[in-house]
Amino acid sequence: MLFAHLFVPLPAMMTVKIYEHAAELPEMRAENYFHSPALMALLEHTPRLKPLMATVIDDDGRVVAHMLVSVRYCGSWFPPYLYTHARILGEGEYESKKEEAFRLMLDGVKQRLNNKVLYFELSNLSEKMFGYGALRQAGFFAVKWMSIHNSLHSRTPEERIAPRLLKRIENAIAKGVETKVVETDKEFREFTKLLYHHHWLKPRRFIPNEKLFRGMMERGECKLFITRFHDHVIGCSVLVYSQHDAYLWYSASKRKSYAPLHPNAVTYWNTIKDAHAEGYEHIRFMDVGLPFRKNIYRDFILKFGGKEVSTYRWFYISIRWVNAIASWLWRE
Repeated sequence: MLFAHLFVPLPAMMTVKIYEHAAELPEMRAENYFHSPALMALLEHTPRLKPLMATVIDDDGRVVAHMLVSVRYCGSWFPPYLYTHARILGEGEYESKKEEAFRLMLDGVKQRLNNKVLYFELSNLSEKMFGYGALRQAGFFAVKWMSIHNSLHSRTPEERIAPRLLKRIENAIAKGVETKVVETDKEFREFTKLLYHHHWLKPRRFIPNEKLFRGMMERGECKLFITRFHDHVIGCSVLVYSQHDAYLWYSASKRKSYAPLHPNAVTYWNTIKDAHAEGYEHIRFMDVGLPFRKNIYRDFILKFGGKEVSTYRWFYISIRWVNAIASWLWRE
């Protein structure tokens, strides 16, 4: 086995234990889908993915904190590359001593995976400064990133969107462009074909195997959308649900070949409207990108009426001298 159980004695009679199989997990409260046993079980059976659940257990044997890590096996023939990296979406779930438990789990995960993955990546933290000291102490370096979310509870999407963009969307819909939820096997194949084709020349953008999307869809943990113009699928998106929010995780469109129909705008608009209709408080865009002065994707999303927030994305490279150089380049 690539991984084995790891016990690390800790102060205050707490222990870090790391699991690699969802069936072995102890009872735990899991409200955040991105750190849930349900997602871990799906990741475990998805090719090119290996999940780990780090837990903090108190003296009474209760799980007081847990954090899901996905180890991703990335490779391609063209362009040629092969490497493994560990991704953590958010800081996990906690019952108490959040900062301390996070530090303990971070140390345990790093001890387990160091020199087994090329790099670690931690993103989508709830607060910009969360875990700052622990991450710095563990050797991670921070890259400034952008986050955007749209509030859905106080005003309707129609009240927030830029009027010019709404007019373009309405014109496209009038010409026959429509968005619908994936329901059939044929629609699912159309969805995956566009998603993978759109990202195949983007090496850094890891797209999971279709088994993960099908599993989440069948369990009602996400919705998959496709946008059609007559018989042509020109847009798609993945909307994942966690607690009171909806997360736009992946998307793709034929925005160049069908530019007059604005397939990305129509897809995003109908995804946002669906999240609003289902009663979610926010829709969060999960990968807006670096805070460049000119960011076309960021400016496009903001036209839907979202709020822009500066945050950090944290990295640690297992090759020490490379990590030292990267830490110096991204020093504050």
